[in-house]
Amino acid sequence: MGFIEFLFTRNQMVLRLLLEHIWLVLFAIIIAIIVGVFLGLISAYYPIISKIILPFTQITMTVPSIALMGILIPLVGIGMINAIICLVVYSLLSIVRNTYTGIKEIPEEYIEAARGMGMTKRWILFKIKLPLALPVIIAGVRTSIVMIIGIGAIMSYIGVGGLGDLIFRGIARTSRNMILTGAIFVSILSIVTDFFFGKLENYFVKKTS
Repeated sequence: MGFIEFLFTRNQMVLRLLLEHIWLVLFAIIIAIIVGVFLGLISAYYPIISKIILPFTQITMTVPSIALMGILIPLVGIGMINAIICLVVYSLLSIVRNTYTGIKEIPEEYIEAARGMGMTKRWILFKIKLPLALPVIIAGVRTSIVMIIGIGAIMSYIGVGGLGDLIFRGIARTSRNMILTGAIFVSILSIVTDFFFGKLENYFVKKTS
């Protein structure tokens, strides 16, 4: 069976696994954005805490994904929770670091002007700092989501489905078509996502410039 014929005959299975992959990555990145931006803000406001959070997120990136899944199995078992935790952990570095950098690099005169207008710290954060830091934060999210789309394929090893299922099944059955389909759709998903977030990043850069 040729590759194109395989796609047409197995289109429903491929679509189902693609949607599973998208939902897995989407759910993980939403949690990662909430946690990462929060940790980035704490790091920006409290330098002592930043010396713990920033190195920690860097260290977690050095742990192989298979090893991290194995470490989590006794705690949360296999399945969706394990996969989500893994993907969130691997997403944090770029989001935390970019949030921290985006907040710290805001010119001090902007903050002084806001204080002179009588704005509270909360209003300065939500009306000045976060909007100005948004392009940098989105760049971090862009890096993270493209990365975990690829790592998400490994998560099928613990039974969460997704495009990794095609790759692992293809390896087990020595099926080139299955391996190619899984790899190609992971690549397409990464390219499309990177393009979308690139456009979003450029939009906010122009808006804040």
